[in-house]
Amino acid sequence: MTGDIGDFLRSRRARIQPHDVGLPDHGRRRVPGLRREEVAQLAGVSVDYYIRLEQGRGPSVSDAVLDAIARVLRLNSTEQAHLRALARPAAPAPGAVPGAVQEVRAGVRLLLEAVGGSAPAFVLGRRMDVLAWNALADAVTGYSAMPEGFRNIARQVFLDPAVRALYPQWAQIAEETVGHLRLDAGRHPGDPVLEELTEELSARSEKFRQLWAGHPVKQKSHGVKIIDHPLVGFLELPYETLALPGEPDQLLVVYSPRPGSETARRLARLAENVSLAPALVLNV
Repeated sequence: MTGDIGDFLRSRRARIQPHDVGLPDHGRRRVPGLRREEVAQLAGVSVDYYIRLEQGRGPSVSDAVLDAIARVLRLNSTEQAHLRALARPAAPAPGAVPGAVQEVRAGVRLLLEAVGGSAPAFVLGRRMDVLAWNALADAVTGYSAMPEGFRNIARQVFLDPAVRALYPQWAQIAEETVGHLRLDAGRHPGDPVLEELTEELSARSEKFRQLWAGHPVKQKSHGVKIIDHPLVGFLELPYETLALPGEPDQLLVVYSPRPGSETARRLARLAENVSLAPALVLNV
């Protein structure tokens, strides 16, 4: 994934017009947005220094320089953290094996079951792999019926045609999915398994290729997901995403329907008939 920092910075330069930052906009421009020279000028660094940074061959970059560039390019907090990860690639953990099986602690599995009576919940790992889930989450999304290698949110979103009917807000979910993968790529540079995944998705999904090229980065800590379930109909599911202590690459995602809502009643019916819930199998 060499070149990611350059691609990311170029994508963010393209969003900013000269007049947005008080610069004159004279003459025809070969590229949209700010030129590298203009970013360097506004950030208070030399043009050569900024070019080397964008080419991924610069020296260790200070917080002050990264903050200045982030300010010029109007990066939000998630984008700023992503820039830092790209500018200072993390070394692999000692003994780390790419693609190694991600284990979920027994206590986390007990927690999944403890909330399983009314709240679908699952554990999301590296590369958006779904590592564990409770029965109600399975009834909603059919994880257990999927081949083990395809229990992955990105593959599900971009490679299963049925998912577009399952998620009425599919376009938004697709962008969020790519944004999450971009964050993962920044935190784990050179991960061959993630590279294989993105190459597969790029080869099989034009929409993924378009989104990936735009370098979105999104941290979805909470929100509302709408699901059109084939058995019980529309579900409006507020969710919270919690980082698991001691497991920096695992997230606990819990859908919590509002008490007394129609969604809560529909989930209760689904829980009563969990064995009858239709399996949602990837068509890959």
